[in-house]
Amino acid sequence: MSTELKIVAARLHRVRLPLVHEFQTSSHRKAFLDHILVELEDASGAIGWGEIASPSDPYYVPETVESCWHIAEHYLLPAVLDCPWQQPEQLQVAWSKVRGNQFAKAGVDVAAWVLWAESRSMPLATALGGTRTEVVAGVSLGIEPTIDDLLTEVERQAAAGYPRVKLKIAPGWDVQPVRAVRTAYPKLDLHVDANGSYTADHLTQLRALDEFRLTMIEQPFAPRDLLAHARLQRELVTPICLDESIETLDDLETALELEALKVLNIKVSRMGGLTPARAAHDRAHEAGIPVWCGGMHEFGVGRLANVALSSLPGFTLQSDVSASEKYYARDIVEPAVVAVDGVVQVPNATGLGHVVDTGLIEANTVARLALGPQERTSATVIA
Repeated sequence: MSTELKIVAARLHRVRLPLVHEFQTSSHRKAFLDHILVELEDASGAIGWGEIASPSDPYYVPETVESCWHIAEHYLLPAVLDCPWQQPEQLQVAWSKVRGNQFAKAGVDVAAWVLWAESRSMPLATALGGTRTEVVAGVSLGIEPTIDDLLTEVERQAAAGYPRVKLKIAPGWDVQPVRAVRTAYPKLDLHVDANGSYTADHLTQLRALDEFRLTMIEQPFAPRDLLAHARLQRELVTPICLDESIETLDDLETALELEALKVLNIKVSRMGGLTPARAAHDRAHEAGIPVWCGGMHEFGVGRLANVALSSLPGFTLQSDVSASEKYYARDIVEPAVVAVDGVVQVPNATGLGHVVDTGLIEANTVARLALGPQERTSATVIA
């Protein structure tokens, strides 16, 4: 069998799924998600699925669903169509002139990895070099209307067996809700995530969090303010974790040099795919920085990619790879991703290891696009 692959067709599907529970961060609240599924087909007819799990609004990162669609349609997919390759990493060269746009790149990169794993008849985790057969999962909880509502959600997830709960915080919703949860759950692995919503004016609140034995304080300051993170880390016992600050390997090197973090959240989407995410894992592991896999409320395709990545040896902290049912009444993979007592099994079947439900995708598609060397189908918006 030839080791060379060539993508002969590429398709985008903008799919909308409702969330089972509305989710609020420091910037906005959401009741449903639109994600773009990427479908790459090679000359043999094999399919690789990826997911562009970008937000709809430019609050977490500058990218949106619309911008990702544009970049994928006009730059990324044309670059990989009819391009021969032997390893997924080689496709990074095909779009190397495109700056940023990590979420868009991630969807294409993941699809290439899945297609490559399918062509080798191996699980995605094995293709990446994973060593674990199961991943311990944590859950992320949004900002609730009241502290009582938050405690109800924490109780629900603790009862489901999740050993770690992450709480979203923001100025005005921090010390009191964290104290309430820690008091009610003194042994729970607890950490907080600010999504960069704090400034130097909020140091009193951030210092106060040090008393609650948190596993980490994630991204307290704006993404580019690495100096503020380094200064705060010197003041706190609680480890600082960086998320939005680390989009590239160069960002990671700068943060390591400044000692601005003690924990790294690796998100496949934020870093531009499995290729750079695996490289970030390797560098952090070398530097002695524990990592965990963060999530973007991915549908099943992206969730399974996260599970595969989390099987790498440096992922020593609980990752955001919780069960599909935490977010969606019905997911786009069959079977859905399941967590038993907070543990998700790493699939050992070929590729993603689960069947992609194309019927459900079709039923929930709001726009589609097909590209190929012989013909082009324009995006169709469905009422």
